[in-house]
Amino acid sequence: MTHIRGAPRHPQTQGKIERWHQTLKNCILLEHAYLPGELEARVVAFVEHYNHARAHESLGNHIPADFYFGRGETILHGRAQIKCQTLMDRRFCHHAQAA
Repeated sequence: MTHIRGAPRHPQTQGKIERWHQTLKNCILLEHAYLPGELEARVVAFVEHYNHARAHESLGNHIPADFYFGRGETILHGRAQIKCQTLMDRRFCHHAQAA
């Protein structure tokens, strides 16, 4: 992973982290936190959910932890096999109904 710095005071060049901040802010602001510990716990819970439970469209609907721990390619391969088998099954059913 390479650390790249964007232009200071120019959020357009730091789109990915700005989008992450927006997602975090939208989640955190849904409920009021009355104590600092509540807010910290909510941020920790959000980060855990974001990295280990939430599928990301940019990663092919995978969770970031899958790619971080090296499971991403295995999952992609498994999905491709399931898709291929499903298409073959549909063709077989279609040809059987047409005959």
